[in-house]
Amino acid sequence: MKSVSEIPVRVRYAPSPTGLLNLGGARTALFNWLFAKKEGGKFILRIEDTDTERSKKEYEKNILESLRWLGIHWDEGPDIGGPFGPYRQSERLDSYEQHLKKLLSQKKAYFCFCSKEQLEAEKQAMLAQGLAAKYNGHCASLNEEEVEIRKKRGEASVIRFRVPQVEVEFHDVIRGKIKFDASLIGDVVIARDVRSPLYSFSVVIDDAAMKISHVIRGEDLLPTTPSQILLQKTFGFEEPRYAHLPLILGQDRKKLSKRYSDTSLFEYRTRGYLP
Repeated sequence: MKSVSEIPVRVRYAPSPTGLLNLGGARTALFNWLFAKKEGGKFILRIEDTDTERSKKEYEKNILESLRWLGIHWDEGPDIGGPFGPYRQSERLDSYEQHLKKLLSQKKAYFCFCSKEQLEAEKQAMLAQGLAAKYNGHCASLNEEEVEIRKKRGEASVIRFRVPQVEVEFHDVIRGKIKFDASLIGDVVIARDVRSPLYSFSVVIDDAAMKISHVIRGEDLLPTTPSQILLQKTFGFEEPRYAHLPLILGQDRKKLSKRYSDTSLFEYRTRGYLP
């Protein structure tokens, strides 16, 4: 593995504009920014707004204004552009569609028509048996004709990635060597359809396209890492280095949520706190 000095450092902070920027998000941005400055690298701001129902422009504006108030400035982003733009996921749908279609054509992904009720019943049955709650692959063997028939009927579906049954091992900059048994994960949902990717898929495509060298993020996203690494291997992408930060907790010992205004940067600012 190359040392930090041997690779161009490019890190990103990629908030979802579904709420006001909170203290935990600001700390993640700060760690990325400081690391980029220390290593003479680039700090990229990317807006992950594929959640069209909850993403709002006023939240994006708040995120940008809050970071600037803290003195955190980016080298590339949605407002200033850059060589690897656009920097909003909603403007990168063509790229996601291209990669999703590639997976589908190679049979490395498939359409799943299982209902929420069916999935929940299977989950509870597996938990009752002391097994890992994962998708049982019910739709994994559907052929193209069956898929088209069910689509024409108007049946709701999602796209699942066929997770290889392997052991995933990687070095976390903070936690050291980490291993996951991918056979316990099951085939994960990566999109609602070819134009509606989920975060766990689009982030892989964007990190590769933007040449991200290090992914510094909260430990709550650690469980998504093995499937993202397997997607990177499937596409032949270079794997970035990971660093999963401990979370900031509230007085109730739970993760701070951006849906509560008393944890937002805006609230601290209005109370007179200094950056």
